[in-house]
Parts: sequence; C-alpha cells; structure tokens
Amino acid sequence: MARPLGPVRLKRTSPGTIAVGIVLVIVILYLLVSPSAPDFSAARKATAALHPLSPPTSPFRKSSAVGGKAGPPPVTRYNLNNVTITNDPVGNRENVLVLTPMARFYQEYWDNLLKLSYPHELITLGFILPKTKEGNAATVELQKQIAKIQKHGLEKERFKSIIILRQDFDPPIPSQDESERHKMANQKARRAAMAKARNSLLFTTLGPDTSWVLWLDADIIETPPTLIQDLASHSKPLTVPNCFQRFYNAEKKAMDERPYDFNNWQDSPTAQELASKMGKDDILLEGYADMATYRALMAYMYEAGADIHTEVPLDGVGGTALLVKAEVHRDGAMFPAFPFYHLIETEGFAKMAKRLGWQATGLPNYKVYHYNE
Repeated sequence: MARPLGPVRLKRTSPGTIAVGIVLVIVILYLLVSPSAPDFSAARKATAALHPLSPPTSPFRKSSAVGGKAGPPPVTRYNLNNVTITNDPVGNRENVLVLTPMARFYQEYWDNLLKLSYPHELITLGFILPKTKEGNAATVELQKQIAKIQKHGLEKERFKSIIILRQDFDPPIPSQDESERHKMANQKARRAAMAKARNSLLFTTLGPDTSWVLWLDADIIETPPTLIQDLASHSKPLTVPNCFQRFYNAEKKAMDERPYDFNNWQDSPTAQELASKMGKDDILLEGYADMATYRALMAYMYEAGADIHTEVPLDGVGGTALLVKAEVHRDGAMFPAFPFYHLIETEGFAKMAKRLGWQATGLPNYKVYHYNE
C-alpha cells in the first residue's frame, strides 16, 4: 500500500544563482545571434572568387550550397589595363604571386616566408612538388604549415590564396642532394625538368590581377622582410638579388659566407664564341671549370658596405630569388625546357625576355641566403 506524500518544501533559489543563469542565457543568445568571428574580413570578401573555377589567385571560401553543388562559373571581364605595376606596390595595393618549385620542405624557408612584411592579403602562394617519396613528404609538411596559418593564424598572417600542384612527369635524377643536383652531367636533363615545372606552375597560377611574380626557391631560408618592396622599388622588368650561403669556415674557425648562385651573369666574348661552335642541342653552363666562359658573375661583384640598391645589367639570371613584372610573363617570356640560344631554364628565360625587349637587372650588394646541406 502506497504511503501518502507529505507536504513538499521547495528550496528557495538564491539571488546569485538566478543572476548567473541570466548571464549564461544572454551569452548563449549572443553567440547564436551575433555573426561569426571575423575570419574572413570585408576586404577579403570583396575580392573573393565567386566560383571554385575562378582565377586561383583570388581567395575562395566554400559556400553551403544547397545539395552541395555549385552553379556554373560566372562570365567575368577583366581589364588588364587597370593592373598597375609600380615602384610602390604596397601603396597601390598590387597583388604579388610567389612561386616555389619544391622538392624538399625546409622549415626555415617557411618561417622566412611568414616574416615577409608585404601585406599577406595581397600575396598568393603557388607550389609545385614532384611525385616522389621526398616530394610526398614535403607535400604533407607543407599542408600542415598552411593549415596552421590559413585556418588558425591571425588574419593579417593569412595569405590571399595558396595553390599546390603536383608534377605530372618523373624527375630526371632520383636524388635531390646538392652534390648530385650540381653534377655537370645532370644539368641539361635536370634544368629542362625544372623549366617544365616552372612553366606548369606559372601558367596555372598567373591571375588577371597579378602585378608581380616572385620566384623564390624552396631552399632560400633568409631574406630581408622587405624583399618584395625592395626589389619592386627598382621598377625593373626582372630584378634579382645576390644569393649567398652561410657556412662554417674551418680555417677561420667561425661562421662565414660564400657566393652561391652563379647563374646571374654578364655575357662574354668567350662564351659567345663557345656557343657559336656548339651543336643546336648543346647548352652553355656556368660555374664549371670544364666550361670556362669568363663571364662577369654577379656573385663576385658584391662590395661590403656598399649601397644595397646598386644596379648592374645582366644577360643571364638564376631563379633562387627573382622578381618579375607580370607583364613580362604575359608577353610570352617563359622558361625554355630546350636549348634557346644555347641557354636553358632561368638563363634561357632572361635571353627570351631580352629578345622581347625586357632587360634583366641585378643587385650585387643585396643578399639572400641559401640553405647549406
């Protein structure tokens, strides 16, 4: 038999508990009603692509389309006459495309890239990596670093957009060790493959609003933070700094530095005579005792304490760090994967650009640094 219940006494809620409850309700309502955190600012929304097939240099944010299917890409008219290329790219809000062929990932390269003071919302990054064991590992690490910045970094640290490509051809040499890469016998095949990779990357990523293209090798680990502004301030079609390498000098028992990139040069009568006697498929190479060209190398033009903005005209350029006006590439200058006047890849690019009326300029006292393996 059930026992009858006695009178129920309700416990009075304290005023403090009621106040806490009211605050929680207000906070929950605010989070539900208020807009999400400003992970995509109004300025970036204004330049965002409307469709995933829009130019890759435009930032694109996935939308929650009904059924998960996006509509057809819009027909858009671009007036390239409105694209400015000036010596004040920051003031004129000019878009920069930073392109890097990458076989190995170096954390120092990425850290240096993040330190660039050029507004990141105006920078698009483009990478191309080989489908090798090293290339796969580099892709995984690169994607990790990109996620940290693009998903979790401060908005001012995030780049406008990032494109990753994979090469659709096998590398000609299996190893990317420095000693193997620079063997004279490997140069023609290796640099032809590099030219194909550069062209694939360029043709895929060059957008209608790109003003400048900065070629930056994946093993360039130290540059001034103002690299883009400094090179653009010269307002030259092709501008290249001097590439050095830090190393431990056993004789001095101290850290030292030495020239690294010998592809920045002024032509010589000796080199021209050598070329005149070559077969049509032969190429001239720089920096090898077996092929003495006696060209004037920018690597040896550095003067300590001299003006970093000193300019010299060049006939050949390297690609370790190279700023190019986008109109040079739009004019048809690319990286020949074949002997072009007995030159190939970046040196062939300088020759092709010059044939189109664009002069290369070197900055012998402005240094960037290459990784030391």
